[in-house]
Amino acid sequence: MGKSLVPSRKRGTSGPMQPRKKLKVPWVFILLCLSPWILGFLLFTAYPMIASFYQSFTKFNLIESPKWIGLANYKRMFSDDPDFWIAMRNTIWISVISIPLRIAFATFAAWILTKPKKGMKFYRTLFFLPAMVPTVAASMSFTYIFNPSYGPINNFLQHIGIKNPPFWFLDPVWSKWGLILLGLWGIGDTMIIYLAGLLDVPRSLYEAASLEGANSWQSFRYITLPLITPVIFFSGVTGIIGSFQYFTQAYVAAGQVNDYSHSMYFYATHVYFSAFRAYEMGYASALAWVLLVITLLCTMVILKTQKRWVHYPNGSLFK
Repeated sequence: MGKSLVPSRKRGTSGPMQPRKKLKVPWVFILLCLSPWILGFLLFTAYPMIASFYQSFTKFNLIESPKWIGLANYKRMFSDDPDFWIAMRNTIWISVISIPLRIAFATFAAWILTKPKKGMKFYRTLFFLPAMVPTVAASMSFTYIFNPSYGPINNFLQHIGIKNPPFWFLDPVWSKWGLILLGLWGIGDTMIIYLAGLLDVPRSLYEAASLEGANSWQSFRYITLPLITPVIFFSGVTGIIGSFQYFTQAYVAAGQVNDYSHSMYFYATHVYFSAFRAYEMGYASALAWVLLVITLLCTMVILKTQKRWVHYPNGSLFK
């Protein structure tokens, strides 16, 4: 037989075992292990934030030295820049529409994937594949698919009797809806999170509700929905942060169709154009800090209200 894993007492001794001595690790060794992260944080996070905060109060064109102008960039933003309000309006629109739709569509897709008993792995992979497509490639593909002249979507709509299908990305009214459809097509990453939340709901609760005579809607309303509210909360917070940073899809689609109406001109696009097209890095820094404040306020509102509608198994995580 192998040796016992429990240390044996010395012969002739009695009483409890002596506790092991604590391992003392030098602080120098700990700092040495943490040094890659500390250096990365200081160089790539802390320093850029401090530099951009200072530059937001300056006139800086990336060539000449920054010149201190105080709050002029912020005054210009709210009073003398019409593009700022266009970008803000479009960003709020995409946030208000896309976040609830993504939550609803991801929940529905995850619920469907809990039903099949055969081929479940295949269906889950099929639903997740669009999320693996590069964003630029997906955006270019959608501008082709939704092309009003030769795109397959409008050809199909005409075949089923719709004589005047939308112009999609060429139409200021429909362009943002095309971006919404692009986002819903790549819902796989969010769907996986909801699938994990649905699979985590105890089956015994559904069995008990069925014995009490609850139908499918009542089971979803009083069992499934409350128990996946932590997932909805997480998706809502990340959705707000992502929607205010919405850039790649809109930038690629607008470049493909020459968006002169600015219907796909979002806040992050305005920051990019101000910094790297107009070479107004000071003004772009001010825009970025206002974006940080707006995102922080929206996140704090959700965190403050989550106690009323988010149900954790062991109570709220934010007491």
